[in-house]
Amino acid sequence: MPHPHEPRPLLDALRSGAPLPEFAPEAVEQARTLAKDAAAATSAAVEALPPALAEAILEGAVLAGSTALPEALSRSSVKLLAKAAKKALYRLRSRGVAVAEAPRPEPEPVRVPEPEAWPCLATSITTDGKRGLILVRPLRGGGLEAAQVVFTDELGVLELTLTEATRSSYRKRLKEATEAHYAIEVPREEAAAQLSEAAGLNLRTRTPFPQDLEPTLRHHGVQPATAEFTVPPPEPEDVKGVMEGHTLHETMEIEAWLPPEPEMRKVVQKAEEIANSPLALTPAQREEQTLQAVRALARAYFTPEQRKRYGLRLWWMAKFFERTDRASAARVARSEARRLFHGPEEPFSRFAETLFEKIIRLGELLSPAAEAARGGTSPTPASPAPSSTERRSPGGLILP
Repeated sequence: MPHPHEPRPLLDALRSGAPLPEFAPEAVEQARTLAKDAAAATSAAVEALPPALAEAILEGAVLAGSTALPEALSRSSVKLLAKAAKKALYRLRSRGVAVAEAPRPEPEPVRVPEPEAWPCLATSITTDGKRGLILVRPLRGGGLEAAQVVFTDELGVLELTLTEATRSSYRKRLKEATEAHYAIEVPREEAAAQLSEAAGLNLRTRTPFPQDLEPTLRHHGVQPATAEFTVPPPEPEDVKGVMEGHTLHETMEIEAWLPPEPEMRKVVQKAEEIANSPLALTPAQREEQTLQAVRALARAYFTPEQRKRYGLRLWWMAKFFERTDRASAARVARSEARRLFHGPEEPFSRFAETLFEKIIRLGELLSPAAEAARGGTSPTPASPAPSSTERRSPGGLILP
């Protein structure tokens, strides 16, 4: 004897009006209405019924040979109904009723792994405005192409060498460079922008492109920049930073900066004149006179063109200091950069003055107090040696 809660007996009870006390009266009344024309019932109305009554209505649709309700319920979020609907479709298909093929799920798109973002390397700036840059890009074979670039802020790109590196060797190079603070990591887009600016300078100064510069620009998606880079305008608090500009020469990188050799010779000559002056000056007066003369030479050297050049150098160095956790030096460098690039000239840059002042302290070029202590006139000061020979890291980056 069939169980009264099986779909067929329940359907018969709904159609005959037999009592169904085990279900809520409202649900029974709704099910009786749907049972009158089960083929026309909607999936939403059937899903709202208790499961047993819902299956009874589904049974009525099968008996009527209708596929609409079973097809709709086969996609139901009610798992029990979806399973029963799929069985109903199988029964209809077995009876020769045409049943639409269930749509095949869309294949999941093949997930292409994101290419690993490889940072590039950039050095600080040397005393003559030279910088090193390494740009990398992945190769199909799994290795990396490294473009080692040397460029200046006067002529643009001077050297470019393309080499291949393994990923492990480049990771080692990154670690060595950043731990020693002779280079910082920069995103590839930022490094490519620097290369673009340098190549633009090649065009403006008519400096020939080194071999492989054009394909390197293409590989990194940039062209020579047509506009010159500028520094943001000064801010009110920059005056304080300018008064601290001398502290930048205490950093490892800027400590090595000196004016060009012709300017250094001017300083030496002025120091000699004051040291050999027939005027009866005390050591303190000679020191002060020398200091004022050197500062005057600094003012004369820092023409608008030189102010902009050093403003750009210090703007980059501010970024370099910031990324090597030297916030104070970065703040002072930004202040000096903005005021050098745009003006005003007063108060005059302490960074610029100290660039010249430190010449007279190199190799004891001048120290009247020390000379007096030695009890005589010092010998004629020698000219300062030119800046030290360019150094490079094991990876080929120039070092300050």
